[in-house]
Amino acid sequence: MSFHSSLFGSQGFSALIFATQKEKHKKECLLYALRNEGQYLIDLTSEDFSIGVNGMNEKVETPFVKFGQAALAKKGEDYFLVKLDCQRVPGSLATSFSVFAIFDGHNGISAAIFAKENLLGNILSAIPQGISREEWLQALPRALVAGFVKTDIEFQQRGETSGTTVTFVVIDGWTITVASVGDSRCILDTQGGVVSLLTVDHRLEENAEERERVTASGGEVGRLNVFGGNEVGPLRCWPGGLCLSRSIGDTDVGEFIVPVPHVKQVKLSNAGGRLIIASDGIWDALSSDVAAKSCRGLPADLAAKLVVKEALRSRGLKDDTTCMVVDIIPLDQPVLPPTPRKKQNMIRSFLFGKKSQNSTNKTTNKLSAIGVVEELFEEGSAMLAERLGKDFPANANSGIFKCAVCQIDQPPADGLAVNSGPLPFFPAASKPWDGPFLCTKCRNKKDAMEGKQPSPTTITA
Repeated sequence: MSFHSSLFGSQGFSALIFATQKEKHKKECLLYALRNEGQYLIDLTSEDFSIGVNGMNEKVETPFVKFGQAALAKKGEDYFLVKLDCQRVPGSLATSFSVFAIFDGHNGISAAIFAKENLLGNILSAIPQGISREEWLQALPRALVAGFVKTDIEFQQRGETSGTTVTFVVIDGWTITVASVGDSRCILDTQGGVVSLLTVDHRLEENAEERERVTASGGEVGRLNVFGGNEVGPLRCWPGGLCLSRSIGDTDVGEFIVPVPHVKQVKLSNAGGRLIIASDGIWDALSSDVAAKSCRGLPADLAAKLVVKEALRSRGLKDDTTCMVVDIIPLDQPVLPPTPRKKQNMIRSFLFGKKSQNSTNKTTNKLSAIGVVEELFEEGSAMLAERLGKDFPANANSGIFKCAVCQIDQPPADGLAVNSGPLPFFPAASKPWDGPFLCTKCRNKKDAMEGKQPSPTTITA
């Protein structure tokens, strides 16, 4: 058995006590983290508290977050990331959020390690500073796209050829945001007993939309030809022979293998829920329902070990097998309660119901009681114009623009601004770029992903 250590910003988290005052009503909040045999706990003991951020008061809901992880190594290419002490506002413990991620490398480990060490920073750098929590959560999906693409560009400049899948999870209060490329997976098991996917598999064999996108961008999709003309194995993208249509890295494969993630953001009810985040070594052996049911009623650390054990029993050790179980638990419950047996057709009609502007508090309370999940955002397009939006920051005095992907300031003459019109190397009938400002390097990456021109690889020493 082999475990890759987690990446933490600070070791040995100590107990911290602080208080906030609002309208003569004082609430005490205790933040601590305990490390015990691979399990970590964040406990904010107040039901909620208010804090001023740049003149704005924010009400923060604070559930428990517990997690456990387990892994078995076959090739040693799986890595994971856990950060429990991230902060939306640096230095403010009240703005803490957690990050969990799995990186399933292929053709070597360098892409997985690079993404583990750089992806989070690239994502956070794409989120504007000085905004409220609600605005931060709304900006997060776009920042995830920018961070994934930036990480891919930076890694490909190294000239290495490995690649990695990524499943990246951000937990802020009851809100969960998941970004993914490849075939690692994140599932949600709610207290209503319904198991739901928060990711989309980017396997060519199973995703017809991705097959169409790859071929439209200049790639070829087919099986491996062996002696005699027989085709064997899963569908692959050629050149390169990769089974996936999205990843970070893979410099030696066509640019139609893109790093643009599928992103989904949901909000749990105060009944809480359980996430199972795992590499394909788990999902090739177990269905989502089987994985969830196999570990219900167990604490997160034991649950992760049991899921890995079940996968090994079902299929044997044929690939790296990594699993993280994350429980998001109401404050008044020390552990996630066992999932009740669901009544037929009762829960499914409510799960992932979008919030209605006319909904009453009575309805909201009823749905919360049965574990409803509110879907806030979902988008999976591989087109940057659709994912990055049309707004872009600029300095009105200097005329300097910030690239929406790499966050580099640059004069507009050196990049591509919104509605810039056909570029000189395209026919006059080309559709103009309808997105935010991109620097030259990121513009070239965008064009290459869309099959418009080859993207030259710059190798740095």
